Amino acid sequence: MASKVDWTEKTKNLLKSEMKRHGVTYDGLVDKLAEIGVKDTAVNIRNKVARGGFTAVFLVQCLEAMGVREMRL
Repeated sequence: MASKVDWTEKTKNLLKSEMKRHGVTYDGLVDKLAEIGVKDTAVNIRNKVARGGFTAVFLVQCLEAMGVREMRL
């Protein structure tokens, strides 16, 4: 059974891999999020991702902003 740390790492790596796959930097993600009405800073996003402590809502907002339509887990 996976521990909380394992799930945190998986979630963090999922978002980071989608950012890389779509060629999106933290600064670029700030711009893309702003386009869908989500205000945040690159520093805040970087910290959230580094901790892996973000909500499902934030994850979906990021994926939507990057144009992700399909993912493989």
